[in-house]
Formats: sequence, C-alpha cells, structure tokens
Amino acid sequence: MTERIRGNTVLPARREALTLETADGLSLVGELALPLDRPPVATMICLHPLPTHGGMMDSHLFRKASYRLPALADIAVLRFNTRGTSSVQGTSEGTFDNGVGERFDVAAAVEHAEFADLPDIWLVGWSFGTDLTLMYGLEPSVAGIVLLSPPLRYSRPEHLAAWAESGKPVTALVPEHDDYLQPAEARERFAAIPQAEVVGVDGAKHLWVGDSERALDEIVHRIAPDVAVPLPSTWDGPVERADSSAYADRTVAAFADVPVQPADQP
Repeated sequence: MTERIRGNTVLPARREALTLETADGLSLVGELALPLDRPPVATMICLHPLPTHGGMMDSHLFRKASYRLPALADIAVLRFNTRGTSSVQGTSEGTFDNGVGERFDVAAAVEHAEFADLPDIWLVGWSFGTDLTLMYGLEPSVAGIVLLSPPLRYSRPEHLAAWAESGKPVTALVPEHDDYLQPAEARERFAAIPQAEVVGVDGAKHLWVGDSERALDEIVHRIAPDVAVPLPSTWDGPVERADSSAYADRTVAAFADVPVQPADQP
C-alpha cells in the first residue's frame, strides 16, 4: 500500500539505542538508524540546536532525517543529546557547557562512527550545532559538513580559517528570513572559506518549519550525491507512526538572549 510520507512517518530501518562515552567521563544518549537490509553509502552525524532553548536530538529536522534517510537514501543517521540535554530518548549526563565541554561530545560521536566502520562521515549541524561543527568537527575521518541556519555566534575566524586550509567541503543552508544570519551576510562571512557553498533558501526561516523536505534534499545532495533528489514523497510498504505530541511545546534554536562565552574559556 502506497502512503504519503508525513512528519511522523517512520520508514523501515535498523535502529539502535546508543550510549556515547566522552573523554571527560560522561554518558550521552543517542541513536543510530541504518538502512534495513543493505550497508549505508554515507553517514550523517547530527549536532542539534541550543539545548537551553529546546534543541535536542529529537528536534524536528533530525527526527525526520532518522525516520526517512536510511530508507530513502541509504544514509546512516547518528543523532545524540549533548551533555545535559533531554528528550524522549533520554537525558545525557552532565550540564550544558556553553559550547566548551561539548567538544568532547562531538569527539565521542565521531569516534563511535569510526569504530563502527561507518562510511563517509559528514557532520550536519543546526544553529548552535553549526558552531560545534565548525569549532570541533575538523577531524581526519570527517569528509565534510553541512550547516543549517548557521549563526556564527560561538565560532570565530580561526575556526573558519582551519576549514579553509583543510579544503574539505562546507555547505551552509541559510534561510531567507533567518533570525540571526541571512544569505547576503552569510556569503560575506563564509568568504573566509573559499570552498564554502552558501545556499540561500527562499521563504525559509531559522526553524525550517514547513521546509523540512527542502532541507533534507539539500543535505542528501551533498553527502550522497548519487541519490536522486527530491526524495520520494510516498512509500510503498510498511510504515510506523511516531507520537510527536511530546514536542508540541518545544521550541528550538532561539537564543538571542543567551550570553556568549568564548569557547576557549572555562
């Protein structure tokens, strides 16, 4: 039976609950979603928006990535709650560290992907997660990065310079109506990375509500370029329905009032 893929449609995949162990002794809650009956062609590690304002591994874009991309694009999706972050999946140990201790969280996720022999590892950050990606994601095993709604708020010029020197692919998906960094300014600031591609997304806003499909298509086009996009909007086969009611009152990534602490200070 053919069904339309909706926001709570969960397509078939092998889903494994994870516990990521950080170098500073914390256990983080996570999940790995893999194609059901074949190896993945690429790996997407999700770095979520600001947890103090509702960001979590279950923020809507990353939920939908885990629900859809293993089946539609043969992509492994690893998502997790950074330190002190809670979602229906559980609560990670520790407390939010303003982008400082989170370096160990990023490293733990990348190391898990390496030890699991997952192919072609890409980091996909959203809002605060883009700063974590830029600051801490330049690991030898990371093939490239995709940045959703990057505010460039915690990351600094030296982080951009490091990515420029690496030559690794960097794509910034910037909503036309973003609250923090819009396409014209994003192009100016990402000019520090010659290979960076800045994609302005017409009509979109920081939270990507109503534009999930466009965002997922753009991600897939970068990390698994042999997969045809746009992705299918229907599925012929068994599906499940997720209960998303727990997230009805959760906002994500709105942090204009949060003071910024330099990442190299305790």
